[in-house]
Amino acid sequence: MAAPHLFKPAPLARAIEAIVAAGGSEPREAQIVAENLVTANVTGHDSHGVGMIPRYMESLQEGGLQPNRHPQVKFDGGALVALDGQAGYGQVIGMEATAIAIERAQAHGVCVMALANSHHLCRIGQWAEQAVAEGLVSISFVNVISRSIVAPFAGSDARFGTNPCTIGIPLPGQPPFILDMATSGVAQGKVRVAHNKGQKLAPGLLLDDKGNPTLDARFGVIEPFGALTTFGLHKGYGLAVVCELLGGALTGGGTWHTEDRSKKRVLNGMLSILIDPKKLGTAAPFAREAREFIAWVKKSPPAPGHDRVRIAGDPERETRAQREREGIAVDGTTWQEILAAGAKLGVDAGSLDRLAGG
Repeated sequence: MAAPHLFKPAPLARAIEAIVAAGGSEPREAQIVAENLVTANVTGHDSHGVGMIPRYMESLQEGGLQPNRHPQVKFDGGALVALDGQAGYGQVIGMEATAIAIERAQAHGVCVMALANSHHLCRIGQWAEQAVAEGLVSISFVNVISRSIVAPFAGSDARFGTNPCTIGIPLPGQPPFILDMATSGVAQGKVRVAHNKGQKLAPGLLLDDKGNPTLDARFGVIEPFGALTTFGLHKGYGLAVVCELLGGALTGGGTWHTEDRSKKRVLNGMLSILIDPKKLGTAAPFAREAREFIAWVKKSPPAPGHDRVRIAGDPERETRAQREREGIAVDGTTWQEILAAGAKLGVDAGSLDRLAGG
């Protein structure tokens, strides 16, 4: 197995930017995509980081990903807005769509945004962070139009995607609450990372191609494919269906209901609800009660094997501080896949190595 590489965030972003630019993206788009992916690595979500580049480039060459696209307004009802991502890079579509939703929520107190047909929106927590930075509550339901990889509860084969649900809540005077989770027991990208590292998965996360429990990550990455399971048995399954119906059907982007697993593109639909506590008139009690509740929860004595109680968002902030200081480790297999993706677009591997400083 190839040796791992250690990269500083900024040089790694420049290398990824060179690959995206070679795929036809304008400089601004290439920079946004690269920095978004590296930010996912920095926050500890390697599943949504630079390892996505080979898949993106395959989608680009297939025609399922369209560079230099922006959200198209399909319906404008003020606090209600429907957008089409035109299969553009989700890093750009997600950022610009969220900016539209923020503007509407600030004007009306609330915004319901239906975003359809975006290419992979990557770490949905990024868009929640964008909203909470403006003092807004953000609730998002996302579906995935790609190879089905998750089995329904009591089912034995894959029927839908990892369908994330993300909730961001600003906490005045302290870092925000950012719950960003797949409705599967583990994100598909984490299975890819485990496979590339030669690691086994924890029990209960994956079924093989016969529907039997397995620890072998290859069943989530290469044929014959198995299926991930939902978290929390029927509870995660129920939330996954909600994401499909709201993020896919209600947005107009469509749901997954086909046996065709041949396409490389990853399309997302996202229904986002943004709320302004100030406009709601509850900003003061919200700030007080949120602060007191979080303090109360964190006072719980840590259980054996844990150092303290955290809230959603804390692990990412801790990992960010560490990786910005120490660097981002990318396993050798993933880095070779990234170099190969660049080579297909005429980007020399040596130049990428030099840009990344690895």
